Amino acid sequence: MPTKEQVMHVLSGINDPELRKPLTELEMVRFVDVQGGNVKVGITLTVPGCPLKEKITSDVTQGVGLIPGVDSVRVEFDVMNDEQRARLRQKLGHATVEGRQPVSVVNFARRFIAVSSGKGGVGKSTVTSNLATALSRMGRNVGVLDADVYGFSIPRMLGVTGQPTIIDEKIVPLRKSDTLQVVSMGFFVDEDEPVIWRGPLLHKAINQFLTDVMWDDLDYLLLDLPPGTGDVTLTIAQSIPSAELLVVTTPQATATHVAGRVAKLAERTKLKVIGVIENMAYYENNGQRDYVFGRDGGKQLALQLGVQFLGEIPLMTSIREGADTGKPVAEDGTPAQKANFESIARAIDGMN
Repeated sequence: MPTKEQVMHVLSGINDPELRKPLTELEMVRFVDVQGGNVKVGITLTVPGCPLKEKITSDVTQGVGLIPGVDSVRVEFDVMNDEQRARLRQKLGHATVEGRQPVSVVNFARRFIAVSSGKGGVGKSTVTSNLATALSRMGRNVGVLDADVYGFSIPRMLGVTGQPTIIDEKIVPLRKSDTLQVVSMGFFVDEDEPVIWRGPLLHKAINQFLTDVMWDDLDYLLLDLPPGTGDVTLTIAQSIPSAELLVVTTPQATATHVAGRVAKLAERTKLKVIGVIENMAYYENNGQRDYVFGRDGGKQLALQLGVQFLGEIPLMTSIREGADTGKPVAEDGTPAQKANFESIARAIDGMN
């Protein structure tokens, strides 16, 4: 006959699908009752209406059902009380502190990289989503903060949907994979719903996404900034003094000139510009390259700023399609597309 110890051993290998830690470690196993071949398991959920309740049921049922002698598995649920949630936050390193610490002490990521552009439409979010995917595929723990509150697009580009669980005012980020977490205003409002906020509310929202999110210990937090040098960019500069700036531009003179203003802002706010990426660099047809938007503007900007030119990304229908369908080419594209973004990611990763 199966034993309680066998069941607990199996449960120790089953993770909570949101927090990605074993149910036993999170103290979510309330009881195990073994009656002959019939097993009943009590699971304590973090919040009522847990969106992944069915996933937990399936994982527990399948896992425990593999134990020899088990005929049936039944899973029952209840919900953590305030004391249990407080212990959980402490286990996860997110215990509430009296008098919230200033956001400038955030230290959950090894590097904070703000992806910026001087103007809209240059593909900054496309670069962010593919760069995050490439770093994740390299085994790095990556978070993406969609800081473009007005024009959020990261959820669609990464194919991540849903509403995050909130545990005592702490937001559990959604995941693209085990090594890629995402937070966006798009998870809290409808995709077609406009966000009509003034500067102070933007500042508060960005700070909350930094301090009130249960991020893993990350290698990288990529912040997809809105275009230009407005409130959000200033908030990042103020809140994360160690943040690095990655500039995305197209080759045309208008785009590179405006992108230079972002670099000037970085200089004044003591942010470090780490490099320039040129998007929509050329269109290739039958082996011939057509430089639709001009040529080498990104290289010239990097030279002007005295920073590394990290690479050029061609103008391709498949890159746009990957963004629209939530399948970044850094993961689902051609070998050449994957290699291109991996090359950029490795260059950034080597800047330690």
